[in-house]
Amino acid sequence: MEVYCTRPRCPRPLNHFADLDDQTTLKTAQQKYCTTCGMPLMLDGRYVPIKLLGRGGFGAAFLARDRRIPGMRQCVVKQFQPSGNLTSTQLQLAQQLFEREAEVLSQLGNEHEQIPDLFAFFPVIVQSLQPGQQDQFFYLVQEYIDGQNLEEELAQKGTFSEAEILEVLQEILKVLKFVHEKGIIHRDIKPSNIMRRRDGRLFLLDFGAVKQVTNAPAGAAGSSTGIYSMGFAPPEQMAGNQVFPSTDLYALAVTTLTLLTGLEAIQLFDAYTNQWKWRSQVNVSSQLADVLDKMLLPAANQRFQSAQEVLNALAGGSTPQLIPPTQIPPTPPPIPAVSQRPPMMPAFSTLELLSGAAFSGFEGALIAIALFSLLHNPIITLAIAALILGGLIFAQTRRWIEGKDLLIIPSITFAIIFFLPILQSGFGIQQVLTLAFAAALVTIALTSLFRLIYKLLSLIL
Repeated sequence: MEVYCTRPRCPRPLNHFADLDDQTTLKTAQQKYCTTCGMPLMLDGRYVPIKLLGRGGFGAAFLARDRRIPGMRQCVVKQFQPSGNLTSTQLQLAQQLFEREAEVLSQLGNEHEQIPDLFAFFPVIVQSLQPGQQDQFFYLVQEYIDGQNLEEELAQKGTFSEAEILEVLQEILKVLKFVHEKGIIHRDIKPSNIMRRRDGRLFLLDFGAVKQVTNAPAGAAGSSTGIYSMGFAPPEQMAGNQVFPSTDLYALAVTTLTLLTGLEAIQLFDAYTNQWKWRSQVNVSSQLADVLDKMLLPAANQRFQSAQEVLNALAGGSTPQLIPPTQIPPTPPPIPAVSQRPPMMPAFSTLELLSGAAFSGFEGALIAIALFSLLHNPIITLAIAALILGGLIFAQTRRWIEGKDLLIIPSITFAIIFFLPILQSGFGIQQVLTLAFAAALVTIALTSLFRLIYKLLSLIL
């Protein structure tokens, strides 16, 4: 069995113990220690980390098994390690804050089925890698949600439909309603913190940044501690000011925009006008768009003030019916009186445009060389090459060709020309490559020029 060491600076954290492959032995075995750094591996005597899930500035998360539970259920072990050289007083305060957060998480998970349960929290004190010193680590053990977060789901299946977005909003707003009524602000809503379990149930994760405002000391209530994800946090949070329920609603709206468009938040925000520019990227009902725009207003008091207000706004008027999770919404009948625009493709970034230009130039040159070798007629060659190249460019605009395809297709074309000298038009293979690269550079230059002219005209007009 492979067991993962949780010490942050362990040079070889993966350990293998053949005797632990037997479950009976695993249940009764004494403490195991990392063969590299000596760190205890069975946390609190029962939780056995088997895989690193992620690491950040405040610690790490591990997939683990609880050897004291029948079936050795999987769980998530989150490690918090205070950074810097802390005094004993500071370390004691850090532990108190950790324990208070654990109490909040325990209450949330036990009372709401869409927040992972908290199983345990405990400190571990071990010998440091520095001689004569000790390290103290804090651990939270939570329910493991087997599924995909929405960031992973977006990367796998593409942008979300309006019906899918309404499902996400409906479910997460219900969770936020419960959380906010407890006087708690999540403060880090984003696609990677919303998990869809394999049965379709949505969960709100990562309450490591929660702020309990009702029981906080006077004068500190609701203040931000700088824990947020860039692009998702509203102005008051980024400025380190007081946070509110509408702070979470803003982040949820940004999350929705990224799922609808497939673009990063920074690509949808116009810093020059200080406004979100997203409506032209998608085709959604005006009511949903209006709700999202209100959630995104820069002033906290101008947004919806509660999750219930958003739910009410979505449920009113002609908004499509909210759907329960895991159900596939029926296709709505067409409305003859209203002209329906087809969904717009996500805008291309500058890197994507230039990569596509390089592909078009390189591939177009190879195709032209091969065709001329066969036809020996420049006019016919140019016409057929232009037709094929036009098809490739159209495929790029529809995103049928993107990413690795931009490397694979020219590689295959070049391999064919390389192994069939008859297609080289009398050139050597080095000359073929030189012409292809030259065509790619010319295409990149022309694309950059036209993009610059377009930007200038946009500003003028």
